[in-house]
Amino acid sequence: MAMAESELARDVQSVLAVDPDAFDERVREDAAVIKAEIEAGTFDNPQAIVGLEYEFYGVADDGSLARIPRRVLEFVGFEKELGLHNAEMTASPQPLNEYGLAAQESEVRARLEAAAEPMDAEGLRLVSDAMWTIPPEGETAREYLTDSIDDDGVEIATNMSASTRYHAMANTDHPASMGLDAPHVTLDADTVMPEALITSIQPHYQVPQAVDLPTYFQYAVRLAGPLVALGVNSPFYPPDLYDDDATPEAILEDGHDEGRIDVFEDVLNVPGKSEKVRFPRDLESVQDAVDAVVEDASIVPMPVETGGRFDDEFAHFRMKHGTYWRWVRPVFGGASRESANARIEFRPLPGQPTVRDTMAFQALLAGALEAMVARDHPLYDLPWETARENFYAAVRNGSDAEITYLGPDGETTDATEMYADLFAQAEAGLRARGLDEEAAAKYLWPLRQRARHGVTPADWKRERVRENLADGASFENAVYDMQYDYLSYQRDTLITGSFADWTGRGDEVEDATHRNNRRG
Repeated sequence: MAMAESELARDVQSVLAVDPDAFDERVREDAAVIKAEIEAGTFDNPQAIVGLEYEFYGVADDGSLARIPRRVLEFVGFEKELGLHNAEMTASPQPLNEYGLAAQESEVRARLEAAAEPMDAEGLRLVSDAMWTIPPEGETAREYLTDSIDDDGVEIATNMSASTRYHAMANTDHPASMGLDAPHVTLDADTVMPEALITSIQPHYQVPQAVDLPTYFQYAVRLAGPLVALGVNSPFYPPDLYDDDATPEAILEDGHDEGRIDVFEDVLNVPGKSEKVRFPRDLESVQDAVDAVVEDASIVPMPVETGGRFDDEFAHFRMKHGTYWRWVRPVFGGASRESANARIEFRPLPGQPTVRDTMAFQALLAGALEAMVARDHPLYDLPWETARENFYAAVRNGSDAEITYLGPDGETTDATEMYADLFAQAEAGLRARGLDEEAAAKYLWPLRQRARHGVTPADWKRERVRENLADGASFENAVYDMQYDYLSYQRDTLITGSFADWTGRGDEVEDATHRNNRRG
């Protein structure tokens, strides 16, 4: 390969020169270190801790997708993500109790509030959503996602962040589609940039005893379907990505409620050859969680730099874990031996309309895991195959999905019965962590409203597109007008409101709900 012209392309070339066999051998050595530390109790903690990764994208004043200047991103304390339009916030880990949840919510709100002024000075704002639909001004989505250059044999995506790992993924021999093949949507690209369509929220739950990780993990895998069914928020792609012969009626009929799942799997998988992104298998032991990462295919064996962190003792394992893509995955980490932890990263949830909705998912997942493990809840025994079917049914149909649930009264496909038990478990788990009845109910309330009324953000988006079509709009304008409405509603509610405000079920109904909860 000739010497590339750009520094980024040269960095990619240096990554591609890493010996994969030597890298994998270092990963195996690191795995032995982790297992020894597990045996020593290093990853144990006396209480549960929760964390949160929260992704956003930037838009201009007219609602079109916008690249966020790197200096602005650094100034407002957000991290770069895949696309130049992306920004990620990593909230500080907090104890799972009343003050910890409040601190995490306050931190998210504070950082968004602080970012608003410098972003506004650039004519930009951050959006909490699952998939953007309005491309940058003067470009099509197809152009934005596929624009790349060949720098002496290194393919560089024009609109991707200058991250060596992201660009290296397009230049390895590992098979990846790097395109989209969803209902009525096709796209071919030379890089993984199409993944930059999507944004997510990722709650983390730190288990008290590392040896118990497989038990918590098994519950989390079975909660994926019910939680995704409540959270779906990406029923539409940018209109220019749809096939020319696709009719609005066919798109509405055949499209999935959570296209974000499809995008990640489409871009990085090749059916029959490589399925790196997938629904995870159960774990027999905590050692199996370590081995699962070791045995996964290495696609970007990068050079590893170490410092003084505790988890630098297994730095190659950590690097490989970055491409261990499962919708729920185990994590071992910690900057110091005292903060070392084993945790669950819950990755299937899309970005939500408001901060409060995001925190509701954090509370629902953590509370349910707390109670279900403590009570030996029967959901643990739901067959893995059924859990997987539930997950993809939720991806396709959202709140209309038929989900099989195993509760105290046995197996059911009744959504009302399922969510009644799920919220009861979550509330019990939160109360066991010191939240009083009213505080626990308030965190869960936005999602109770969705379950009670069967209205998700995806449903809200579909209804507006249907209304716009009925008023005579073209499909493109129907989607764009829906997105403008989404941005308008979010402008007023992102930091202090909830999705229930969008559907006319705001604080007045919430007050009544709290009164009913107190009455038992």
